[in-house]
Amino acid sequence: MAASRPAGPLARGLGALHGKVVGLPPARTRYGVRRAVRVPTRDDAELLTDHYMPEGEARGTVLIRSPYGRGVPVNWMQGRMLAARGYDVLLQSVRGTAGSTGTLRPFVQEAEDAQDTVAWLRTQRWFDGRLATFGGSYSGWAQWALLQDPPPELRGAVIAVGPHDIQKAIYGTGALALSDFLTWSATVGAQGDGGLRGIRAQLAARRQLATAWEEPTPEAAAASVLAGGAADWFDEWLDHPAADDPFWTDYRADPALDHVDVPVLLVGGWHDVFLDQTVHQYQTLRRHNQSVTLTIGPWTHMDTAAKAAQVVDPQLLRWLDRHLAGDEAAAEAPVRIYHTGAKTWLELPDWPPPGTERVLWLRRGGGLGMRADGGVAGFRYDPADPTPSVGGRHIATKSATVDNQSLEQRADVLTFTTEVLTDPFDVIGTPTVEFELTVDHLHADVFVRLCDVDRRGHSHVITERFARLRRTPREVTTVRLELGACAHRFTTGHRLRLQFSGGAYPRFARNPGTDTPGSFAPVEFRIGLGTSSLTLPVPKETP
Repeated sequence: MAASRPAGPLARGLGALHGKVVGLPPARTRYGVRRAVRVPTRDDAELLTDHYMPEGEARGTVLIRSPYGRGVPVNWMQGRMLAARGYDVLLQSVRGTAGSTGTLRPFVQEAEDAQDTVAWLRTQRWFDGRLATFGGSYSGWAQWALLQDPPPELRGAVIAVGPHDIQKAIYGTGALALSDFLTWSATVGAQGDGGLRGIRAQLAARRQLATAWEEPTPEAAAASVLAGGAADWFDEWLDHPAADDPFWTDYRADPALDHVDVPVLLVGGWHDVFLDQTVHQYQTLRRHNQSVTLTIGPWTHMDTAAKAAQVVDPQLLRWLDRHLAGDEAAAEAPVRIYHTGAKTWLELPDWPPPGTERVLWLRRGGGLGMRADGGVAGFRYDPADPTPSVGGRHIATKSATVDNQSLEQRADVLTFTTEVLTDPFDVIGTPTVEFELTVDHLHADVFVRLCDVDRRGHSHVITERFARLRRTPREVTTVRLELGACAHRFTTGHRLRLQFSGGAYPRFARNPGTDTPGSFAPVEFRIGLGTSSLTLPVPKETP
């Protein structure tokens, strides 16, 4: 086993600077690092693990398992930061990544490998029996995998933007989340060849997506960038689109939500692809676990790695000090959310907060108002010229509140907009859209967004919902969609806008409009306005 190397003056100085920038208490101790410790698994794989060791008696152990390597930013922002404040920290590369042996099979391998890591921990003389887990995204899933059968040593988990149901993440809308999981697969599949290779693979995947829609089978055409077996799991996902397929059993950790009773801190972002799952995790755990807390900030999925540090890092440290080290500390509010638009943080006793509802009706001429009227509005979606994806809740760097003006000028995008607001208007909770829909084909997708239109006319998405539909052609049906949770203030001088389209490529695989492989059929959408509405959750008290 490699000897521990003490952190030098430069590392300690940079750590102190990081602590000052994000508002952390001073370091408690010096620490050393033992790199590339080999942790064995039941099938003789070896998981390379960096151990950050504080001098003196540790305050507990924090385990972070990741497929993204053990370098920047996690080594600085968690490994060194926590070790300097008294915690043993294990940064572990999951099998098949960053030198760990074995074959990477994303998600399905983590339950057993995590249990094997805990079994190894029990044999270490320095381990005092107090364990917490931490991590975001895939590292969040790795925690849910362990929480299906939590070891007795586990004192709690801090899960940031981490899904518990991978099938739902990939196919939860009914359509394949194409761009997110193709580019992710390309990046992670190339990890064994180094970080630069992963970046090149991601860029190649994005270039392929830009033209793959021209092919009869765009998903397969896009996946050709993965040729060579670097990420053959993606082809398996394409072969198993059905939610009830037993293939997905090991990709779900739902049972953990029903029985986990250790403290759990959940961190989400209003523009994160997994926000729905984070909110569901909180609401399910809260029914039987009063030690669950939720923080949601104005972040995208990628923001939680760095931009969210000024909020997440101090909260992580307070949480560990209380639940792992056993320090006496005042309990934090169960829910802490950023109120977008108002640009302030709110502390709440639960989610969602109590409130009332306000209904706005879709009106002729593209209006959105307090009274209903009749008529029909529509648009035509052509899969040969798919409506592009612009911003929103997904993994890509160009997510979040990108201006939708150019998108809304397309003929295949329909909008309904309120008059200019004369008073601020708060929406906190889950908006709902209900509308009468007629389509002229069996297959169709619908994408609905609630946007904030500012004084300059810029239209920024607040919340959204994409759904793959199966409707009898030319039959009027009622569609009800719950948009994602939000907490937003529409300020004076702004307007609310409801946006409809039939796709968002390449974020979601396009709907060809037909059952015939390799063929496309344009779809005509007709929305009846007499009973179509937007229901907004309004808090009882102004935050």
